[in-house]
Amino acid sequence: MIARVRRLYHNRSVANTYYADIPALKKEDEKHTNTSQDTKEYDIAIVGGGMVGAAVGCCLASLPLTKALRVAIIDSNPTLGMRKSLPTDDVPDVRVSSITPSTVSFFKDVGAWEYVQACRHAPFDKMQVWDYTGWGYTRYNARDVGKSVLGYVVENKVLHNALLSCLQDTGFADIISPVQVKSVLFKPNSPLVAKSMLSQEPKNNKASPTSYQELKGSSYIRQQLAKVELNDGKYLYARLVVGADGGRSQVRSMAGFQTTGWDYKQHALICTVEVETENQIAWQRFLPNGPLALLPMGKKFFNIVWSTTPEKASELKGMTEDDFIKSVNNALVHDYGSHPQSQFSEIINGRFKWLTGELVPSISEPFQTPPRIIGLSTARMSFPLSLMHASDYASNRVVLVGDAAHTVHPLAGQGVNLGFGDAAALARILNEGIVTGSDIGEISLLKKYERERKLVNLPMMAVLDGFQRIFSADFGPVNLLRAAAFNGVQILGPLKKQIISYAMGEQKLPMFPFNHNRVVDY
Repeated sequence: MIARVRRLYHNRSVANTYYADIPALKKEDEKHTNTSQDTKEYDIAIVGGGMVGAAVGCCLASLPLTKALRVAIIDSNPTLGMRKSLPTDDVPDVRVSSITPSTVSFFKDVGAWEYVQACRHAPFDKMQVWDYTGWGYTRYNARDVGKSVLGYVVENKVLHNALLSCLQDTGFADIISPVQVKSVLFKPNSPLVAKSMLSQEPKNNKASPTSYQELKGSSYIRQQLAKVELNDGKYLYARLVVGADGGRSQVRSMAGFQTTGWDYKQHALICTVEVETENQIAWQRFLPNGPLALLPMGKKFFNIVWSTTPEKASELKGMTEDDFIKSVNNALVHDYGSHPQSQFSEIINGRFKWLTGELVPSISEPFQTPPRIIGLSTARMSFPLSLMHASDYASNRVVLVGDAAHTVHPLAGQGVNLGFGDAAALARILNEGIVTGSDIGEISLLKKYERERKLVNLPMMAVLDGFQRIFSADFGPVNLLRAAAFNGVQILGPLKKQIISYAMGEQKLPMFPFNHNRVVDY
């Protein structure tokens, strides 16, 4: 099924001028049929219609020049092009994302946040992080940086549906589903012939076969495009193929991009639970085998993300409901060391206030016991955890975004925020390329995107990987170092504000020029 969900825009003078003499992409010559002989040409083919792939489409639709491009989104999901009405009174799904205020700004700018607001989304204004040894803890409060929220916990299906609804309402892209990409043939690095060459009519009517008419023929143009073959026997041509097809990206493999990374030998167990008392606090305790997070989902529902060994994850999945609830409550409250005490920060703030710098509200907040879990609301699921980074994000006529380019440990919930940052950066750079007359599939333009995003993604990946290794170690000196770090962050106001601003996507690390998930930078 090819669902036509595109509407023409009136303001595309620059883009139409740029593509006017390329017949294969000429807007007034478009034909839209569903016959097996129909071969379509697109400016951009996005492979993968998940959250990040849909975000790329929304970004392209929101910019003045890229919104004139012909875009296809290819996915195997048969319901991708259908408008969905999500209930707000059922149990929250287990698949959720923690999105930053910067990502919220991105959703607002592309017109998708209103759809999230119409569904379930849970803000949190505080966060408590502590070590299983009981030697240290840190509290974060949105008021530390003058904000009302630190972030939102939103079901993936809500984010996805919001982006797709935005695309449907703008009528921007062809949704091609349910199909899979069978192969992609990428041509050598040779940009399309510039308009100035194509528009030079021969002075006489005896043009040679290699001159004007041959250059202007669609067969020549197609030779320069990427050819995408689908598993239903059809194929299409595109000036640029965007790989948004996840961690096991076929586009990445077909483009020949190498990857580096490692298996953490951990699985993340996820589920939705009900707690005794409602609150808007995100909780995370670092255990010997990995962190256990409790994320608010609204009302008395919370999402659990428990990173642990594969054996422990299997054991937890096989437990009865009562035994599982008991295990989670013990892991959050009773097991291992005692609760961190607040006397250390009280003493420092009382006698050595000059050491702490600017005071923030959370400095005086004592350790708080997390809410008691009283019920299991969904099935338990688990998946392996790993780090992966593609050696290249871009080559001629192909570019990677999101998990296709990088995957990270979920301990800080930054994976999807990085992906949305990729989407916004790619759209912006393509828009800039059209302004300068560049071919949007040319490697020199796409490498600009790669350089920018690597400067963003690699530091965040290094930070998260370092956290995972430090907090998974159970060794005396390392334990003391962790405790000192927790207590230091808790009492040092300026440092805490820097960490919060960085995690929210509103401030860069001092040594890097780009924000790690600052997705709105048009």
